[in-house]
Amino acid sequence: MSHTFHIPVLGLGYSIDTPLKVSRYGISSVLSIVDDELIERMREYHSENSNEAYTAIAKSEPDSRAKRITAYLNLLAGTINQQFEQLKGQLFEAGTDLCRYFELLPEKALLRQGYDLMMEYPDNERKTIFQNILRQRMTKGSIDVNIMSKVDKMNFTAEGEYTGSENTDALAALRGFAESDLESAVILSAGMSPRLYSYLETFNDFFPDETGKLRKRIILKVSDFRSALIQAKFLAKKGLWISEFRVESGLNCGGHAFATDGFLLGPILEEFKEKRQEMADELYPLYLGALINKNISCDQMPEQRLSVQGGIGTAVENDFLMEYYHLDATGWGSPFLLVPEVTNVDEETLMQLAGANEDDFYLSGASPLGILFNNFKLASMEKQRVERIESGRPGSPCTKKYLCTNTEFTEKPICTSSREYQNFKIKQLQALSLPEVEYQEQFDTITEKICLCEGLCSAAYLKYKISKPKENTAVSICPGPNMAYFSRIYSLEEMVNHIYGRLDLLENIKRPHVFIKELNLYIDYLQADLEKHAKNLNDKKKKHLDKFKAQLQDGIAYYKQLFKEWPEGCARELGISERKLNCISI
Repeated sequence: MSHTFHIPVLGLGYSIDTPLKVSRYGISSVLSIVDDELIERMREYHSENSNEAYTAIAKSEPDSRAKRITAYLNLLAGTINQQFEQLKGQLFEAGTDLCRYFELLPEKALLRQGYDLMMEYPDNERKTIFQNILRQRMTKGSIDVNIMSKVDKMNFTAEGEYTGSENTDALAALRGFAESDLESAVILSAGMSPRLYSYLETFNDFFPDETGKLRKRIILKVSDFRSALIQAKFLAKKGLWISEFRVESGLNCGGHAFATDGFLLGPILEEFKEKRQEMADELYPLYLGALINKNISCDQMPEQRLSVQGGIGTAVENDFLMEYYHLDATGWGSPFLLVPEVTNVDEETLMQLAGANEDDFYLSGASPLGILFNNFKLASMEKQRVERIESGRPGSPCTKKYLCTNTEFTEKPICTSSREYQNFKIKQLQALSLPEVEYQEQFDTITEKICLCEGLCSAAYLKYKISKPKENTAVSICPGPNMAYFSRIYSLEEMVNHIYGRLDLLENIKRPHVFIKELNLYIDYLQADLEKHAKNLNDKKKKHLDKFKAQLQDGIAYYKQLFKEWPEGCARELGISERKLNCISI
């Protein structure tokens, strides 16, 4: 690939059509395929916007979820192919998209070097030949999709009959991708799902063709080496190859945060660096054996890439991670929320993000999934949540039902952010006659949940002016903590130039190094967890917290060695963090 960064998935609506905006420039990006209602409305909007025929796929149609996803992905593939061919047909003249393609590339890219050399040529036949060679070697950015394995609701007919395991939300989404025209990757996140992983085996595109090519690739988003190996072995035994391990910081990321047991990003990447080839050598015989059993030939080990994402903020950090840990790419997500030509953020939220500070971004219990969630205090969804509590009607109407997982009060699962669930739970709480302080703590925990199904889509509807009458337009957004240091609206050129070190958007901004920031987030997390269990700290929990602290201390020891040759500021910040950790008594 020409570029050395990708744009990860950003909520539901924020990157739902990002490939339409960046793929023609060779930049890969990821969209979520959780919400088929959002996807259908985006297909309608973009079809009409480009004068393409649009035929609605009704929710009541058989297999409508998968069909909607397939239809939208096919629209993206076709439209982007047209964009790319039109771009390649342009002249090499200043201001054209063709020149923009090459000028966005990093200086180290051979295509960029060839372009710079070609532009110095006099206008003659040789220059024309050179230009045609450059056109032939251009590549589109990959149109990748994300499936969060935990978002896998069972579905029922109007009569209440279970529609079967192949029609759960995650499996139907995978089918929608697998049956599309895309030649790209599915990013599997949120942990291992044997049912979902086994379903991959039913689609030919995930296996090599007669030339050894994988039409559809599998990328695992992981938080540590051990889980990566376990998941990869499970898939290799089925003849399924992991084309990329995408390591994400447990806490210094956007969206849902999957905290490790104190394992820090630096030591995690070090283990991948040391064992990467060893893992590939272990996986390949399993993979090859499974292919032989399926009568599929494979002449050589497929490529297996390694990338990292979460909290990277400067070109210096980016280059160090790439070079020291031998990475193939990095992921830059949250900062692109401030690039309107790339992502879908409504005007009000955009202005709030641009003016926000560190305290406006926080780790919350707002997700109905019961997973920590990076939240934004100024979002209109937060304001609406508080207003509903004050009016005596906490919770949200549950219209989409993607996150219905709780059966505490009902036979059929409901969502913990729903008005129905919160009413049940508050009545149960009131019956306990708890002391006021304890009651308020539990009440706040119950009512902290927000509707992500609507909130993470609203900004896209507002931006494109396609909100329906009486539709909730409150916005939820989930940037990572790194967002606090980016303080205005940027162009695509500015952000890409920042990533590659041609421009410094954070000049004179006081900001901790990516490793230090994550360490401090983990120390705060440990402190909060200790305070939460202080009254009832049993031996099991104490042992867990002791281990967590010890892992952080090991991480600090690793960073001390790493920072020996680093600027004095990093070593000083590390010392402050170490003293803070040592002050935590378990």
